[in-house]
Order: sequence, then structure tokens, then C-alpha cells
Amino acid sequence: MTTPNHQTRILDQAQIEQKLTRMAYEIYEHNFKEQELVLAGIQPNGYTLAGLLARKLAEIAPIKVQLLSVTLDKASPLTMPAALEPAQTELDGKVVVLVDDVLNTGKTLAYTLNALLPLNPRKLEVATLVNRHHTLYPVAATYTGYSLATTLREHVQVVLREEEFGAYLH
Repeated sequence: MTTPNHQTRILDQAQIEQKLTRMAYEIYEHNFKEQELVLAGIQPNGYTLAGLLARKLAEIAPIKVQLLSVTLDKASPLTMPAALEPAQTELDGKVVVLVDDVLNTGKTLAYTLNALLPLNPRKLEVATLVNRHHTLYPVAATYTGYSLATTLREHVQVVLREEEFGAYLH
């Protein structure tokens, strides 16, 4: 479906739900021996997706899931380092799944590692709804909902609002 402002829907709500269900099963399969997982979602969309994944995991797995919000200035990550909420979160020895909506260059995820690695997680994985495969940083998605080959000039936008739920290619 193409909309007037030159965007093409690549995932609708049902497709996103299906991708998240599959990703939840994969996360559980890779971490079935764990008692607890931490889903660290990058604000705003990554955190929303982490919440949706947490609900899906609660339906299929006996694992306790803790949500962690990660806020980062994506345009200039060096001026304001990534902030975690709740700030006193204990990650020592835990499995952390870092969640974002789109993996493009890997820059956002790489800078987020600065906030997570000093907290000594046992394992750090990455879940992304859309992987564009233009990574410039040594970051790879452990779990991908939708893999999409794009040009560098194209842009993927994920909208996760009640009135509109979808992923679009511009």
C-alpha cells in the first residue's frame, strides 16, 4: 500500500504482532534455562516493542521479565550518554536483550552499550523489528522480525500508536 506522502507500508499491525510472537519464541528458546531476562528498550519505539515482547514472553514462558528504559540522544550520543530507567537496575550476571525498532548503522546500539556493559550483564543480545543491513558499527541483531534490503537514501519508520500501527519505507 502506498500513501500520498511516498511511503510504502512494509508491515501492518497483524504482521508486527506475528513477528514479535516469533521473536519471543526465539528469545525463550535461546534463554530457556534463565530465571529472569531484562528487556532494555531504546526510547521511544524500542521500549514499546520491549513491552510487547515482555507480554508475549509472559504468555509462553515461565521466565520473569524486567523492563528497562534506555534514553539516548541519537543525533549526538556523546553529549548526553545513555540513561537507564529505573537507574538503580541490577544487571550483574543477567541476560539483557537490547530492543530497538530499526537496526540501520548500529550507531545507536553501539552507544547504548556504554551504559549497559559497566553493569556486567552475563550475556547481551539485540532484538530489532526491522534490520536494514547497513551496519557501520560492529553490532548485529540476535533476533530480527523483518530483514529488509534498502538503499542508503531510503528510510524505515515504525509507528506504534493505538490509532496507527505499522512500519513504512520512505
